[in-house]
Amino acid sequence: MLGKFGRFTKWRPLDPGYCRISFKLPKRAEDFKPDHKKVFMRAVIQRVTKASVTIDGIQKSAIRDGLLVLIGVEDADSMDDVQWLSAKIVNLRIFNDENGVMNRSVKDMNGEILLISQFTLHASTKKGNRPSYIKASKPDHAIPLYESMIGRLEEDLGKEIGTGSFGADMKVELLNDGPVTILIDTHNRE
Repeated sequence: MLGKFGRFTKWRPLDPGYCRISFKLPKRAEDFKPDHKKVFMRAVIQRVTKASVTIDGIQKSAIRDGLLVLIGVEDADSMDDVQWLSAKIVNLRIFNDENGVMNRSVKDMNGEILLISQFTLHASTKKGNRPSYIKASKPDHAIPLYESMIGRLEEDLGKEIGTGSFGADMKVELLNDGPVTILIDTHNRE
């Protein structure tokens, strides 16, 4: 029953007596809608001895000894995840030190980064056999974030990085070192 202050009150029998339970009901239908304004970026980070990206038969970028980063973006209006993810990528200690222990970052070893946009990282495979890309951000949201990520990585790394072309049909070639492959989702900051 609706009581004073929009609360639902119900008497529920419990042992040994009764207990009163109150639930606050939303006043408007908008209160039921989830917040879709949050950035959720997903990155696959691979330690490589070399990597390159080719578009229409022409090599656009190539790196040696560094990280190949595949990045997918969901709808967003904040740059917080760009900053967090860039710092995480640049400082991730996945390169061997002189003792053979993964204790150095790409920045520590003056390595390179190749950043490739990849909307398929947000594929949903719950229904059927054809992936759905409904969660992937549209270009009008994703391109500014991708470009911001390029700028932020270059700032954090202290030098220019290699990139692909957003939305292009790219051929990515790499030699994974280790292999070392890390998946980072800004929704689950661990």
